[in-house]
Amino acid sequence: MSRSNCLAAADAYFESGRFFADLKERVACRTESDTGAAPPALTTYLTEKIAAPLAQLGFESEIVANPVQTGGPFLIAQRIESSALPTLLTYGHGDVVSGQAGAWRAGLDPWELTREGDRWYGRGTADNKGQHTISLGALAATLAARGGKLGYNVKVLLETGEEAGSPGLHEVCRTHAARLAADVFLACDGPRVHAAQPTLFLGSRGAVNFTLRLRARDRSYHSGNWGGVLANPATVLAHALATMVDRHGRILVETLRPPAPPASVRRVLEGVEVGGDDGDPLLDAGWGEPGLTPAERLMAWNTIEVLAMSAGSPQRPVNAIPGQAVAFCQLRFVVGTPWRELRDIVRTHLDAHGFREIEVDVTLAGAATRLDVDNPWVTWAQRSIERSTGKRPTTLPNLGGSLPNDVFAELLGLPTLWVPHSYPACAQHAPNEHLLEPVAREGLRIMAGLYWDLGEPAGAPWS
Repeated sequence: MSRSNCLAAADAYFESGRFFADLKERVACRTESDTGAAPPALTTYLTEKIAAPLAQLGFESEIVANPVQTGGPFLIAQRIESSALPTLLTYGHGDVVSGQAGAWRAGLDPWELTREGDRWYGRGTADNKGQHTISLGALAATLAARGGKLGYNVKVLLETGEEAGSPGLHEVCRTHAARLAADVFLACDGPRVHAAQPTLFLGSRGAVNFTLRLRARDRSYHSGNWGGVLANPATVLAHALATMVDRHGRILVETLRPPAPPASVRRVLEGVEVGGDDGDPLLDAGWGEPGLTPAERLMAWNTIEVLAMSAGSPQRPVNAIPGQAVAFCQLRFVVGTPWRELRDIVRTHLDAHGFREIEVDVTLAGAATRLDVDNPWVTWAQRSIERSTGKRPTTLPNLGGSLPNDVFAELLGLPTLWVPHSYPACAQHAPNEHLLEPVAREGLRIMAGLYWDLGEPAGAPWS
């Protein structure tokens, strides 16, 4: 019974083909959650693809109904060795975005796991079925290597609505806070900074989606008959946006600019490179907040993005002044931003610039979180990952994207550690989504090492 045996068991799970087989079954389950309804496949996934294998590891599971009518169910499972032992909470989501079947490359099916070289294609391979399959497989390897005893308790929360904004997650965690009580949180989601670089992140940027809409009149009017005497709502809206973000992507709304990145955050981001993998876009020089590195702009600063704009009939333009224009926008933000007041902040800003007629509506919002980079759990995880891979992991104060980490960090009050097993060019949420074989293999070793080290006497900073 040794750490090397534990990692060898994780390797064997991969090399034997059992990992591929488990992921294949999970990918085949069409767990789309972004359709506005909760299909029966979400419950099937939890009961057959998660609860059943967890039962073989000694877990007791319960399917919890979502208090939000359109939301999918949750699975809460626990494996308690002793009430006197510390407890780990882990998380994943079994839902995926739309399969987009007609848009995948020839020979690929979103619901069929397909291996081509070192790429495994299928919806959910990167987000999040592949990642929680790695986590659960490594846990099983650790249990086998330790003779069926971990030396700590484990609780699992799996939701089926993350891709739809996690409806009901806060309510369920608030209602079941005692059942989910733990000492530390460790989960797998999101991308590494690079495919070959193990990564640890400690939280996520938050996001607020908001809409700007100008309703000038109830219909369009011929541009030859009325051009020059009727205000064009698309032109007005474009100028309103230009008061919020300049042509280089710099935020001009002072209240939506974050505090300066703390010295500890800048320290861990020093030398971190953004992009560089095959399929990654080239960075645009001069875009974003000046005086910051690309890593700081991505993970320690705020951005306002225009996700989509519409006026008139873009698919078939006609010679008419549109009656209305709309911009779908998003604020990605870090800790310290008054995001809950975004509507009032934008309303005040537009009014001050003479755009009182533009409507502001917030459609989706989630908090930003960031564990202190000097927390003892961070050092512990860094050492464990390096011991398993021979590589010093890149540590990010938070992911550039968004996750419901506030549920675990704030509502449940836990130190939060995220170890991703995807990479930026994985085509997440797009056609041809894939998992990289070397990342999955290494991910199993990383997670097995972490689970092993949690059970070492005096090894983890439980107290």
